[in-house]
Amino acid sequence: MQHLWIDHPDGVTTIDTGYLRPGFDASHLIVEQGHAAFVDVGTSLSVPWLLKVLEEKQIAREKVTHVMVTHVHLDHAGGAGALLHELPEAVLVVHPRGARHLMDPEKLIAGTKAVYGEQRFAELYGEIVPVPEDRVVIAEDEFFLDFHGRPLLFLDTPGHARHHYTLLDQRSHSLFPGDNFGISYRELDTPNGPFIFPSTTPVQFEPAKLHATLERLMLYTPTSAYLTHFGRVTDLDQLAADLHWRLDQYLEAAEAVWDAGAEREALLREKLRGVLHEEYRKHGGGLPDEQLDELLAFDYDLNAQGIEVWMQREDA
Repeated sequence: MQHLWIDHPDGVTTIDTGYLRPGFDASHLIVEQGHAAFVDVGTSLSVPWLLKVLEEKQIAREKVTHVMVTHVHLDHAGGAGALLHELPEAVLVVHPRGARHLMDPEKLIAGTKAVYGEQRFAELYGEIVPVPEDRVVIAEDEFFLDFHGRPLLFLDTPGHARHHYTLLDQRSHSLFPGDNFGISYRELDTPNGPFIFPSTTPVQFEPAKLHATLERLMLYTPTSAYLTHFGRVTDLDQLAADLHWRLDQYLEAAEAVWDAGAEREALLREKLRGVLHEEYRKHGGGLPDEQLDELLAFDYDLNAQGIEVWMQREDA
């Protein structure tokens, strides 16, 4: 697989982690005053590539002082322990609800294997290395980090997951929102700009909190966002409005199949597919249906699963 990295303004680089397919999953490298930090890191299988980018940029491993994971889903944080093993001066900055899962990842591993099976888990995630407790920094709501003169603010932002923070780079007015500011693949860009949609993956999706998180983030008037899925986007006022609208479309789809019993998740997947196809066409998208499905099949499945888990909680 060909790996790519793209430099942006303000000392930020988007690095393709190689998870699933090119252009799907990113780590972001922030460089300031000769020091560096990673925001989200992909899986353990991504670590050699992240280290290669440091080498190509002539950044010594000792100059990486922070690894920041927006939440502990394995496509964002699975490689944290293995990466820290290679970065002797770095500490891990993590949400208080997520720290224990990276220090002792057995439950995280077991839950993921239950979804994917042993063999597929190994292919996707490799070995999950525990993070030593003495290298963990807990980022409570509004935790502030002076990153070598660069002010970084951490905000508790549930909705996608309860162990999720969003990082606000106060110098560049940029967000590093993990999955809370949606998914926007560059293949889906049109002359009308990026196409974006919510990420509602299991098991802690909460729609009201996701709406509230989007509203809170926009109070800081950010000008750009560095998405894990995938890369840098701007015109955030429009994208936030799109996310609110499409999240409500998801919930209407859920309402339509609520009483469908055992068929509910499968029907919901098809409803979500229909929402995204219609919204993409309205956005001016011209990819054939087959190519659109190839790009979005993984998201149809996970988003339907996450909404189904939320519906089960609502039913209880």
